[in-house]
Amino acid sequence: MTTGPGDLSGANAAGDVDVEALLKRFGLSDKEIDTYLTLLEHGEAKASTVAEAAGVSKRYVYSASEELEARGFVTVNDHVTPTTIRANPPGEVVDRLANDAKSMRPALEARFSREEAATEPFEVVKSRVTVVKRIRRAIAEASEEVTLSFPLDRLDEVTDDLRDAVDRGVLVLLLLTGADEGEADLGERLSGVATAARTWGQPMPSMLTVDGRTGVVAPAEMVARTNSGTQAIVFTQQQLGPVIVGSFLGNYWPAAAEAVVTEPAPLPATYTNFRHAVLQAELHRRSSDAVAAHVSGRRTDSGDPVETSGEVVEVSQGLVSPANNEFPVQHSLTIEVDDERISVGGKGAFVEDVEATEIRLEPSVAGE
Repeated sequence: MTTGPGDLSGANAAGDVDVEALLKRFGLSDKEIDTYLTLLEHGEAKASTVAEAAGVSKRYVYSASEELEARGFVTVNDHVTPTTIRANPPGEVVDRLANDAKSMRPALEARFSREEAATEPFEVVKSRVTVVKRIRRAIAEASEEVTLSFPLDRLDEVTDDLRDAVDRGVLVLLLLTGADEGEADLGERLSGVATAARTWGQPMPSMLTVDGRTGVVAPAEMVARTNSGTQAIVFTQQQLGPVIVGSFLGNYWPAAAEAVVTEPAPLPATYTNFRHAVLQAELHRRSSDAVAAHVSGRRTDSGDPVETSGEVVEVSQGLVSPANNEFPVQHSLTIEVDDERISVGGKGAFVEDVEATEIRLEPSVAGE
């Protein structure tokens, strides 16, 4: 390869800089580098002169020069005969490359922040700071439901994320641990932070599930204090989510004291999260609002698709006090359709007549 005294090629001798390797990082091929460094040596030359000096064909010089010109390395003077090619001043070339690199940074950083690395089904976390980050990130991604147990004295760390989730229409069931009985101003602190919140004076694991697919389980002391020496598990498995929700609603939620329950949401409203529909139906019935439900789903006995509507005549639930379900995780609606009562359950229902995939609650015409 031919090199000369041009500013870039001379850097090898002056500073042990591998110019060829650096130019390759900017996408230049070996022949393009030979052509460019030859042009640096000559300053400006005819294609035939460059071809002879660089050891390439004249046709290649024209092709490479077009590419080098597009990248700002050279200028092709095709308005003269014969055509000449001039190397642009190295300082201008370097400035242009630097500006191009700087202009990429915001776009690259924005993409990096949006596209997380592929998440493993299980992650062991040893740092309290990381656990809280995982909890906050999961809440921010929630679209339907959040169940969370968290120390009351650490609530401020997740308050904004929970409030944003509520504002998005997410069902947020919050259990605050380490709360003293009769905690002052708790209702005001929790306003808008949860759909329903309860308190429990005893320690319990911090448990999070989001949309039944993502969650965190951490020992009580790990979230309550720094350097506990314990570990948490972060999971992304749809099979495990319902197990954690079942433990949350079956073992801990019934034992806790009700602190806050949201006001009934305006109707009509459509829910793909069945527990949210059950809770809202119960809140409207307690407010003496007659509610009708349009149910989309399937028959549990045959699997046939079903679309039906009727007034909600019964709600079985344990989300707000007093509970009236037969067991803690039972949540169902009963609607009356043409003098027939049809029981409706959520995902995985098999006892009820219908497994619902979507429910639209409306004011009941019969109740007007």
